[in-house]
This record gives sequence, structure tokens and C-alpha cells, in this order.
Amino acid sequence: MTTTAASASHHLSPAFPGRAPWGTAGKLRAWQQGALDEYMRLQPRDFLAVATPGAGKTTFALTLASYLLHNHLVQQITVVAPTEHLKKQWAEAAARIGIRLDPDYSAGPVSKEYHGVAVTYAGVGVRPMLHRNRCEQRKTLVILDEIHHAGDSKSWGEACSEAFDPATRRLALTGTPFRSDTNPIPFVAYEEGNDGIRRSSADYTYGYGNALADGVVRPVIFLSYSGNMRWRTKAGDEIAARLGEPMTKDAIGQAWRTALAPTGEWIPAVLKAADQRLTEVRRSIPDAGGLVIATDQESARAYAKILKDISGHKVTVVLSDEKAASKRIDAFTHSEDRWMVAVRMVSEGVDVPRLAVGVYATTISTPLFFAQAVGRFVRSRRRGETASVFVPTIPMLLDFANEMEVERDHVLDKPKKAGDEENPFAEEDQLLADAEKLEDEETEEQLPFEALESDAVFDRVLYDGAEFGMQAHPGSEEEQDYLGIPGLLEPDQVQMLLQKRQTRQIAHSRQKPADQADLIELPAERRPIVTHKQLLELRKSLNTLVSAYTHQSGKPHGVIHNELRRVCGGPPSAEATAGQLNERIKKVREWATKMR
Repeated sequence: MTTTAASASHHLSPAFPGRAPWGTAGKLRAWQQGALDEYMRLQPRDFLAVATPGAGKTTFALTLASYLLHNHLVQQITVVAPTEHLKKQWAEAAARIGIRLDPDYSAGPVSKEYHGVAVTYAGVGVRPMLHRNRCEQRKTLVILDEIHHAGDSKSWGEACSEAFDPATRRLALTGTPFRSDTNPIPFVAYEEGNDGIRRSSADYTYGYGNALADGVVRPVIFLSYSGNMRWRTKAGDEIAARLGEPMTKDAIGQAWRTALAPTGEWIPAVLKAADQRLTEVRRSIPDAGGLVIATDQESARAYAKILKDISGHKVTVVLSDEKAASKRIDAFTHSEDRWMVAVRMVSEGVDVPRLAVGVYATTISTPLFFAQAVGRFVRSRRRGETASVFVPTIPMLLDFANEMEVERDHVLDKPKKAGDEENPFAEEDQLLADAEKLEDEETEEQLPFEALESDAVFDRVLYDGAEFGMQAHPGSEEEQDYLGIPGLLEPDQVQMLLQKRQTRQIAHSRQKPADQADLIELPAERRPIVTHKQLLELRKSLNTLVSAYTHQSGKPHGVIHNELRRVCGGPPSAEATAGQLNERIKKVREWATKMR
């Protein structure tokens, strides 16, 4: 520890941080110390620290705040958080190291007993001049927690800029610096890349991959469930489809909504599997808890009732960002209750370290929300804890799960498109957009969307960018194999165990007569999940390669396609699955290479 950095924490409570990893209470984690050292070296006015959810951003920020106060570099602190619950959480964490923040501040002078205030972005948006005046009167450190929220609306961003422009120091924190839009984030530096696109530039970054290697966060096992869905559209048409099969974007959304409908069989089957998983985890982590993230209040209440019937225990329901909701979260945090069901508010920042099993039962499909939701389960308390998150077999969710370790920056500019002639789906996209617009305009004359029925099928396990498992019915021995993975495992042990489970499942499948196979008995890696658009792209790629090989070999297109079918198996290209198309693409490339 450098001399300057050492002074940052020499007067802190020996118990701080309260949840340091195994046996290091009283010390900073390596990344926290590294970020602190970098801050001391730069002594910047603005500093952006990006650290994966669960890594301990609060500890780093409060240690730095303590140093700045202790050395009279600032005289007061303002913490800006996304929610009411989080600003109270900040005040409680600060109090543990002797920094007193008023979480109920609204206007006027701050009592002399406080070192500062904790407010929300919405609160700053309402009264920016109040906070500007405070910054002008005394040297202020502003801690902007989950800074990407300052770009949620133009008014919030402008209010933050106006309120904290005079601040002496500004510390921006986030676990996910990217946004789904291009709204600029105040006090964040953007650098232009070789492609002419500006991206956010962090002063210190600590990603999930690094945190996992350091044992600071848990490895996440994603359990994906498919199934047959049937629904009635607004136009009155009944449609049936299977999750994971290629569909248009619109159909994926409707099938997803059908799966999450409490009246079907998909949700009860997945909640039962998740409860079984929680039981297994609690064998080694007795207080482990589960969280279901729901789309709306009606669904949340229905899920809670189903879970109570399944588990035989009461379920905590959190519906909104109110004081009563914060109290319910706090009570659940300090209890040993099994399940909590919530609508959105616990997707970000809320610290419930005992959460180990999750169900992603919402149709929110942005990478930001998904990353923050999964972040609720990765906070590690002792070495070997694992996290398990149940998801529907939806292409974009599986992509997010497979990219857990990818570090993203906020992109301020949209990539320039060469033109629609290079986008074979431009016309289809426009027709779909027009159809959706028409649907919105004619809702009074149309029937509401209605989920008719659904069932569930265990589909695959995703871990560390790899996929494992063959499909299995709920309650089957094959499903239980994956639900019964021990709750305490090292990351490399998880990988090895999943490979063993899949090998055993394949061997068991081969022993059964072919006429007993009622599910697709192929390992997950041979069953890639793609959208309708991606399937068209695969067919286009195959046809392009076949055309090239025609010129190289002198054989007609039809002959090459037939030969590929003979060698790789499967139906004609127009009916082939993504896995079959990928195998043919691989084979024709292999042939082309041998001819060179």
C-alpha cells in the first residue's frame, strides 16, 4: 500500500468492509486498492470506476470519501443513487465507518451532525439549483452511483450537470457503463475510436472475468428451459411455437409472454425446478435465498402464490420503490426465508448477499437490465459459492448469458450504415415496424393478446461461454442431474461436473430405443439457438460457400448440396436446423481447403 493510499483507510473501523472476502476484513480488496492508488496518482476532479456488480464499489467509494474528508480536500459529501432504497443503503454503509449521511434530506441547510446527504437522481432532477448552491458554498465530493442512470432522461442528465458542475471532486461508479441508447452520461469522458465512434472511457475497470478469477464474485450457472407455447394474437389468430426454434422478433416476444403467463404450465415447472435447486444449494449454504424478477405486479403476486404452494413457505413480495418495500427487502436480507419475488426494483444495486438462485421471469430484454439482474446473485461471501439463474430459451437472453465476461463501454454514436442494399432484412424490418404501428393504432377494434397454454422442457445449461446438456422433461432423472449440482464448487469444478453430467446423459440416451426419443436428443452445442433472421443468414452463408466451391470444383450447386446432405445428414437447406446448417458450412469449408 502506498503512503497516500494507506492514509485513506488507516482510521477506518477494523471491521470495514463488513463483507470482505474470506478472512480479509479490515483490508481492501486488490482491485479497490488498485483503484485507490490510481486515484491518488491522478488526483483528478472526475474519476470513473467501472466494477462488476458485487465487487464492492461502495467500499472503494467510502474509503476514498474518508480519505478526502480526513485530509480536508473536501468538506461535505453528496451521494446520488438510483432509488430510495439505495440511498438508505449508502447511508447505512457510510455510518459503519463514521461518515454520517442524511438519507431523508429534501431542502434547506443540513444538520451539523451530518457529513453530507444521500439523494436520488429523480430528487436532483426536481431541484438541481438546491444542490448546486450546496456545492458552491462548501468543497463537495459528489459520488454518482450507477452513473449511467444520469442518462435515463434528458432532464436528469441536464439536472446533474447543472447541480454538480461546481463540485470540487466527482466520483462516478457503475457496474454497467453501457446504455441501450445514445444519451450522453454527465461527467463521463468519451474517446473516439478508429471507426469514428465515441465510447466511454473509464479511469479504472474491474470486470466480471477478473473478479471471478480473484474469487470476489460467484460463477453463474444459467439453466435454460424451452417448451411448447400457444397463444392468440390481437388479430384473433391462434399460433403455436416452441421456445428456441427460429421465429420472427414479434413471435419470439409473444412466445416469451406466453411462457411467463402464470396460467400456463411453463412458469410452475420452472419455479419448481428453481426451488429444487435452492434446496440443493442450501445443503451447503443454509441461508441461501432465491429471487424471482417479474414484469408486473399481477404476475409477481401470482408467482408468489405458486412458489408458496411449491415450497410450503411464505414468500416475500416487493412491488414498488416505497418505504414498505425497502423494509421488506431488509427483512428478507437478514432472515433465512427461501424466496422473494420483485418487480424491477431489486435488479440493481440492492445488496442481498445471500441470494444464490434466480428466475428471470420478465420480458425486459436490454443487456443493461440483464447484467444488473444477474448482478444480484454474484456477490460472494465465501469461496466456492455458486449462483444459478433460470431463464427461458430466448436467443438474446442466451447471448447475454454467454457474454457475461464481455466488458462493454457506452457508445455515444450509432454506427454508420452503408445502406439498406447491404441489409437483406431491411424491407422485412420496415414491414414489421409498419404492422406494429398499425396494431397500436387499432387496439380498440382488436382482441387483446391471450396466452392459451404452455409447457416446459429442460433445454441446456450455460456456463463460462459453453453450453451443456440434452433436453429433458421436468422431474426426469436427467433434469435432476443438473439441478443437483453442489452449491459449493470452484469455477473449474463446475465446468468439469457439467461435462460429466452431459456425458452421462448422452450415454443414457444411446441405450434407449430410437422410438422412445420424444425430445431432441442432441447435446446443446449441436442445437444452437438462433432467430429467424439468423437462420436466413446461415442459409445465405451456406449458399455463398457452395457457389464458391462450384467454381473451384466444377460441380453443380445441386450436386454439392446433395453431397453435403449425404455426409452431414438432415433435410434440404430450406428445412435444415441451425446446427445442421453450421455442420454443412464447416464441411464445405473443409472441402475447399483440401482443394487448394
